[in-house]
Amino acid sequence: MARVMISDRIVTVFGGSGFIGRHVVRALAESGWRVRNAVRRPDLANHLQPLGTVGQIQSVQANLRNEASIARAIEGADAVVNLVGILNESGRQTFDAVNAQGARRVAEAAKAAGISAFVHMSALGADPASPSAYARSKAAGEAAVLETLPGAIILRPSVVFGPEDDFLNKFAALARISPVLPLIGGGHTRMQPVFAGDVGAAVAAALPLDTPKLRAGVYELGGPEVLTMRQIMDYVLKVTCRRRALVTLPFGVARMKASVLQLLPKPLLTVDQVRLLERDNVVSDDARAAKRTLENMGIRPTTMEAVVPQYLYRFRRAGQFTDPADA
Repeated sequence: MARVMISDRIVTVFGGSGFIGRHVVRALAESGWRVRNAVRRPDLANHLQPLGTVGQIQSVQANLRNEASIARAIEGADAVVNLVGILNESGRQTFDAVNAQGARRVAEAAKAAGISAFVHMSALGADPASPSAYARSKAAGEAAVLETLPGAIILRPSVVFGPEDDFLNKFAALARISPVLPLIGGGHTRMQPVFAGDVGAAVAAALPLDTPKLRAGVYELGGPEVLTMRQIMDYVLKVTCRRRALVTLPFGVARMKASVLQLLPKPLLTVDQVRLLERDNVVSDDARAAKRTLENMGIRPTTMEAVVPQYLYRFRRAGQFTDPADA
């Protein structure tokens, strides 16, 4: 590996210890940034240390509901990245409190500190008119960031895959114990799965150490393939060498089942997630026309085939030694 020249410039990353966060931290460290990872539990973020050289990555305590902690995490930084977001509500962790108001607080703290280099992680499908409360809160977070910092860059990834994802791993785990897999709405919803490493690279591309190369505004991040949920399920079964029946679950029935499942300590499915599946989750024609996609950021999207088999093989009956011909 080529030696990375470490800059004295600091980027504060809120939520850097999560699934996408670790890929963002790695990409920023490889670009030469000194990374300050702002999380609620710094003691649980030691897994980030090997992603950079000695002393390059530091974790500090911060909570998006505490403005003083946000200001301390940003103090002395040259750039800020906000990755904090939730897919399920729990107690005080509501969509509005985290996805919308949390984003506003981080942006306002950055502005108060005189920081203009700001990247906010949103989600494809963010829309104030969406039937999904999650998608509406993501749109509210975007609006708050751009209102506070018009020069900010917003990244909207489609569903993200990678070794620690809660997407393909969830389906593979379900296929290991269940003879059937549900296809909500018939499995016709289209998605454009994007690799977590590419999302991390997009953040690094938005924050070069030298002259900025990207225009401010919203960028939509999708992988090289547009697939229906049925095709994604079929692919998971192929990779894990499983044979399972795919059963259509109408949206109405799925919402009723989700209303019960979302009461579990760790919800398997929520009503809001069903509402998200009622709309496609792919890069828009407008984003392509405006040249605001992953490719326009200088990143060649990674295929699922190049990554997924490396971490889903553990769901095969004999792991990596399973012979596909015996499936």
